[in-house]
Amino acid sequence: MDLSNLKPAEGSVKARKRIGRGPGSGKGGTSTRGHKGAKSRSGYSQKIGFEGGQMPLQRRLPKFGFKNINRIEYKAINIEILQKIADDKKVDAIDLDVLKSAGYASSKDLIKILGNGSLSAKLTVSAHAFSESAKKAIEDAGGNAVILE
Repeated sequence: MDLSNLKPAEGSVKARKRIGRGPGSGKGGTSTRGHKGAKSRSGYSQKIGFEGGQMPLQRRLPKFGFKNINRIEYKAINIEILQKIADDKKVDAIDLDVLKSAGYASSKDLIKILGNGSLSAKLTVSAHAFSESAKKAIEDAGGNAVILE
C-alpha cells in the first residue's frame, strides 16, 4: 500500500450534484437559487427572528417588567445553619470567613440572617442584615448580632 492506491472507505463518500458548473451539468444558470431576491445573492444571511416580513414575535409581544438597578441582593442564611456550623466547627463567633470556609457564602456575597429554625448556641454573628426574628433568636440564646457595613 502506498499513496498512489489509497481510496476512501466504502460508503464514506456520497456522490452529490455539483452546482454552478455550467449548463451541461443540469444545475447551471441560477445554480438552484431561483431568480432575483436577496436569497439568490452571495453574502445573504437571514436575520435572527426574521419571519419573512411578518411582524416578528419579539415585536408582537408587549413589553413588561421593571429591573431596579439599585436592588441589593442578599444571600439568605437561616439560624438553623448557624447552629449546624457552631456544632460542627465548635466556634462562638460566625462571620463571613466562617461562612465562606463552611461553603455557605462567597467573598462577594452580602449575607442576611433569617429566623428559620432554632438556635441554642451563644453566638456572635456578623452579617450585613438580620431579620427581626433572627435577631431576636440570637439575642434570646445569649448571643450578639453585629451588622457589617
